Amino acid sequence: QACEDCGKAFRDGAALRRHRRSHTGEKPYGCSECGKSFGSSSSLVIHRRSHTGEKPFPCSRCDKSFASRSSLVKHLQSHR
Repeated sequence: QACEDCGKAFRDGAALRRHRRSHTGEKPYGCSECGKSFGSSSSLVIHRRSHTGEKPFPCSRCDKSFASRSSLVKHLQSHR
């Protein structure tokens, strides 16, 4: 299945529906703590860590930890 707006192809309808939110701006996942909304449940999970302080992605080269894997990957570049 392909997105009518950009032509990107998806294996299933659920993935296409999630992608469509990038075009429509729909953000159905709201934070109960602060009210901020997100387009994906995974983004909400990462955001919630800003309230809880959870940082489940530790750096193996120093004592820092991060709320998201992508933040850890970006940080790891500083050790190069």
